[in-house]
Amino acid sequence: MRFLTLALALLTLHACAAPADRAAPTIAVESRAPVTILISLDGFRADYLDRGITPHLSQLATEGVRAAMRPSFPSKTFPNHWTLVTGLRPDRHGIVANRIEVEGRTDVFTMASDDPWWWNGAVPIWVDAEKAGVRTATMFWPGSIVAIGGTKAADWPYKIAGGTRPQDFLQYYEEIGTTQRVATLIDWLRRPPATRPRLLTTYFEAVDTVGHERGTDHRETDKAIAEVDAAIGALVAGLAELRQPANLVIVADHGMAAVSRDRAVALDTLLTAGDYRAIETGPYAGIVATPGREAAVEAALLKPHPHMECWRKAEIPARLHYGRHPRVPPYLCLAEVGWQVVDKSGTAFDGGAHGYDGAVPEMAALFVAHGPAFVSGRTLPTFDNPDVHALLRRLTGLPPATGTDGSDAVFATVLR
Repeated sequence: MRFLTLALALLTLHACAAPADRAAPTIAVESRAPVTILISLDGFRADYLDRGITPHLSQLATEGVRAAMRPSFPSKTFPNHWTLVTGLRPDRHGIVANRIEVEGRTDVFTMASDDPWWWNGAVPIWVDAEKAGVRTATMFWPGSIVAIGGTKAADWPYKIAGGTRPQDFLQYYEEIGTTQRVATLIDWLRRPPATRPRLLTTYFEAVDTVGHERGTDHRETDKAIAEVDAAIGALVAGLAELRQPANLVIVADHGMAAVSRDRAVALDTLLTAGDYRAIETGPYAGIVATPGREAAVEAALLKPHPHMECWRKAEIPARLHYGRHPRVPPYLCLAEVGWQVVDKSGTAFDGGAHGYDGAVPEMAALFVAHGPAFVSGRTLPTFDNPDVHALLRRLTGLPPATGTDGSDAVFATVLR
């Protein structure tokens, strides 16, 4: 807490520096209870913190707790953001990919989908918090605009009936910059106690976007890392000005690996056109066989391949915790780190990618925690990201959840 404490002390000294010939005015200062702020830095690999370009994040880590966090498979944006706030792995909460097809439905799940049907397989922490009387506010967190438990009408204007959302939420729009995002959080906290949120979330995508375009070691990637670090510094300064204690939980959904168009496995060189459909490709591919062509697809996919391994969904290795949910495609092909599985020859790209086995070092995600609830100067062993949900419940005062995939046990030695 030294980072925030120093800023508060400087404000206090300034207030005390009144001329000796007159008394300083008495200003009533509200005593504020700590709030919890969950911050996602999309694509911020754990070792980016060691590049020497993140003074604010590094100070929070030094004064608080840091770790490399293992994402759930697939190490993609929407599956892991939903795991962080529900405590369930993708194979249980149902957001099993960034793109999902379900037989019998005419719509396809994408990162713009807000139909509760796709999301109702799990309850995010803000729903439990709202039901417990804890006011919440979310900015851009995937799934936070969805009325959890609601239903969407089949006909225009497709109104959604029922469900629970945060008291305050904003739909994602990339053109809202880091300064505006931080200012919105601070403005929410300026409210009087009755309408002030106690659990807040926000999201920054810059590191992921540039990492995909430029790769992991490009100067533009470093520039994006420094940009989100400055946003964290602005948030800390704003909290100090408000004299608002806060437990900051700063996470990433996954890391990033360098990829090249020269390292690709093309499905059209293995399978016959018309025999299959690739729902998603990249570090892994989800594949559906055309009815009646299953034997041909299996014969081509399930034999050994350089730089790629494929399985029937029921035979996906247990370490991936994936393959039980009906939304998982019938076949999964997983590339070696740094390689891509593409649908057609010549479509691979240079840059960065994620989606690999979460246990590989390149997928390790950032975790930093700082605030009055945490001890100072600790580094935790690598842990699985469903545990963050359990930590958030403890910080927010909610009872432990049952039946989830996470636990707050890993944090036992770093909580005051």
